[in-house]
Amino acid sequence: MATAPLDKKRLRTQLLALRRGLGPRVRADVDARIATAVAATEQWREAPVVLAYLSVGDEVDTRELVRLAWDAGKMVAAPRVTGPRSLAWYRVEAGDELHVNAMGIEEPAARGERRVEPARLDGRAAALVPGLAFDEAGYRLGYGGGFYDAFLNRFRGVSIGLCRDAALVPSLADMGALEAHDRAVGIVVTESRLLRKRSWPGSANRGSGVGQG
Repeated sequence: MATAPLDKKRLRTQLLALRRGLGPRVRADVDARIATAVAATEQWREAPVVLAYLSVGDEVDTRELVRLAWDAGKMVAAPRVTGPRSLAWYRVEAGDELHVNAMGIEEPAARGERRVEPARLDGRAAALVPGLAFDEAGYRLGYGGGFYDAFLNRFRGVSIGLCRDAALVPSLADMGALEAHDRAVGIVVTESRLLRKRSWPGSANRGSGVGQG
């Protein structure tokens, strides 16, 4: 369901204010619980490669998950903006120098030998996906750039939406906040809930929805 740009802009403004209102101490506690929950999933444990956004400001923090991935011997790649709705991914290692782009986001250097092509990864790869809000069907409200909708359209691994309980809503469609290009993630993880598609290869409970698991 499409929504007027002004409505979506207003919703983003409200969600940003809600996120800031949690305060740094609460956010840090919640984000640590989210990281623990993600690391406990089978999909995370089996992933040889993790594509991780590098959190900024009051986004759900990804630093702990990056550290856990390195400790487990996983390859970690981070995104670099290369154009409208376009991200390139590069392997990152502990101690790498990162660069801050015009949007204030840290990015890896564009080193050809470290380029990772998401479309070439197998189904075990995991991607951490940011959002202002997620819903119980796995859909997300992003920041308006369309980067992750384009990414999810070609990524065939396990996409994991990181979301605090305060930003989990029943249905973005019912709120008029979905558009035709929006793509759902495979798993949504909050500090108290884990919602997943029941359509992973080998799943005992196949289906088209997302359920609590």
